[in-house]
Amino acid sequence: MKFHDLTRELQRSSDSKIVLVVADGLGGLPLQPGGKTELETARTPNLDQLAAEGTLGLSTPVLPGITPGSGPGHLGLFGYDPLEYNIGRGVLEALGIDFELGPEDVAIRGNFCSLDEAGNISDRRAGRISSEIGAKLAAKLDQITIPGVEVFVKPVKEYRLVIVFRGPGLGGDLQDTDPQRTGVPPLEPTAKAPGSEKTVEVARQFLEQAREVLKGDFPANFLTLRGVAKKPEIPTYHEVYGLRAAAIAVYPMYRGLARLVSMDVLDAGQTLEDQCQRLAAAWNDYDFFFLHFKYTDSTGEDGNFDAKVKRIEELDAAMPSIKALNPDVLIVTGDHSTPSKMRSHSWHPVPTLLRAETCRFDHCTSFGESSCLQGGLGQFPAKYLMSLALAHAGRLEKYGA
Repeated sequence: MKFHDLTRELQRSSDSKIVLVVADGLGGLPLQPGGKTELETARTPNLDQLAAEGTLGLSTPVLPGITPGSGPGHLGLFGYDPLEYNIGRGVLEALGIDFELGPEDVAIRGNFCSLDEAGNISDRRAGRISSEIGAKLAAKLDQITIPGVEVFVKPVKEYRLVIVFRGPGLGGDLQDTDPQRTGVPPLEPTAKAPGSEKTVEVARQFLEQAREVLKGDFPANFLTLRGVAKKPEIPTYHEVYGLRAAAIAVYPMYRGLARLVSMDVLDAGQTLEDQCQRLAAAWNDYDFFFLHFKYTDSTGEDGNFDAKVKRIEELDAAMPSIKALNPDVLIVTGDHSTPSKMRSHSWHPVPTLLRAETCRFDHCTSFGESSCLQGGLGQFPAKYLMSLALAHAGRLEKYGA
């Protein structure tokens, strides 16, 4: 029996509330052997109090040793096996900006990047250009035409954009053109599987025209293509868990992830304070809330240990307002680890905190990687976090006689 078949069978009605707080890229590493991680360095009295009142563990987003992208990382937290539901990032970005994807659409996440005079990538994110500049450049690219295919180019945020190719015979199985490092040229579009050859040619023509369009727009004088995909079929949160679910996220991709599983995506301003206020305002309308905090990830990717510590402390300061709502289950975790030491996502298990009246307390009194290693949840696949949340919320019947 598949996991979601089981949760469908065992659903139990309840008035209980579940809050899942995802600090993107939460897990880290010490800068020196024997030192403290970013989470352990941060002053987090509120998270430490929740740790003392709950139970800790380490979640594995995909499999041991596998470094996840944000899509697989979140889908695992939502209880969807990321090996079964491999969702392209382009789809998530498109849904995140409310672009309606059709059956003939191929969606692509684009990153503006900087090319030097030799045609090599000098900055994979074009100096993190502003959203205003990104929108103007996307509008220029939206004028590109390719015979037999509709082309849509939409801004997302800062250096990110969405490209959608619409037409018959397009497959969604392409390799990324981002080489994931600087000092080398972007990769050429190539198919990962038969059936996407037409899309390769469309992408090649698009990039050829884009190079000409952007040639005078340094630092954003080119772009890379990532997460090429078509929209898949996926069961909804209400179907598999019986939950009225809401998402409170600022960045489009995470709004897209929530919309993919049919959560209601709530407008939530731009700050963590705005998000917490929106959570309180919607409290009586939903059973489950996903609240996303991005900046623990972006500071890790920038390699800024101290900035990531400060962002964790910012998250900690928001916890009393969430706790004051008295959720039956409160979870704080990340979708993956992003150690500032590595400047990238990593395979390391992610610190996880679960607070509920039905917790089996583990005597841990601080929230950090070392404490989580000793916690009562142990090390477990992230895809089972939802069944733990449902159980602690009294939303699962007994299995079997």
